Amino acid sequence: MTALPTTPRTRTMPKSFPLQLLLLASGVALALPAHAIDDDRFTVRIGAMNADAQSTLRGRTDFAGDSIGFSEDFDFGGKETVPRLEGQFRFSERNRLLFNYFNYNKDRRITLEDELDYDGNLIPAGSFAKGEVDFEVASVVHDFAVTETDTFSWGLQVGAEYAKLEAKVYAEAGDETYRERESSDGFAPVIGTRFTWAPADAWRVVAQGQYLNASWGSFGDYRGDLSRANALVEYRFTPNFGIHVGYDWFKLDVDKRGSDGMLGLKQEFKGPIAGITLAF
Repeated sequence: MTALPTTPRTRTMPKSFPLQLLLLASGVALALPAHAIDDDRFTVRIGAMNADAQSTLRGRTDFAGDSIGFSEDFDFGGKETVPRLEGQFRFSERNRLLFNYFNYNKDRRITLEDELDYDGNLIPAGSFAKGEVDFEVASVVHDFAVTETDTFSWGLQVGAEYAKLEAKVYAEAGDETYRERESSDGFAPVIGTRFTWAPADAWRVVAQGQYLNASWGSFGDYRGDLSRANALVEYRFTPNFGIHVGYDWFKLDVDKRGSDGMLGLKQEFKGPIAGITLAF
């Protein structure tokens, strides 16, 4: 009896094979040694923030025995690209000095196209008002890492912060002009926290938050607080050079009280950030 020819069997991969391969690759990647979060003694991040400013001006005073108050929202006509700088000096395994700098300067001009009758007073066409705000913040803090591993670090911060806010208004209506300038600056203690995570060899994720109370420092008659939070993702092309993107947020909320009443300002800055990282 002649044996029938046999056809070689073809083995088919199970449908779950791609998933198994992905899990295997993930396991291998996780098993690779992770890069230490901060092998560098000096780290500098130079970049810019596309800042969107939102403001609320409020006040309260007594007039003819009545208490009069107001609150008005205003903006400066669009976003502004402003410089941003932060640096880090790591002088021991758990101790760092961190520096941050931010500056926002924006002006806006509004021109009256047609004449306007306001409460019996005629304001001619071409009259204008121009406003300018300059906000500057710089801080130096000591960061102590409560938790420090090769892939994760959590630190608590204490230090000093300098803040300056200057506002100018100039208006012209016919032969009449109006000028006003208000400026305040000072130093105060600041507290904060930081989280750093290194999920892979060239990647870092950093998040920070800081808080300052004006009554802690030398801001004169001003009372209020300054809060800040930011987060960024960084990729290192080499151990000494990389790029980063993220998001930054500031909020200044202060009141100035005097014998004739109270004037308050809430100023919020927020927007995406991007820049380069240099490490040594």
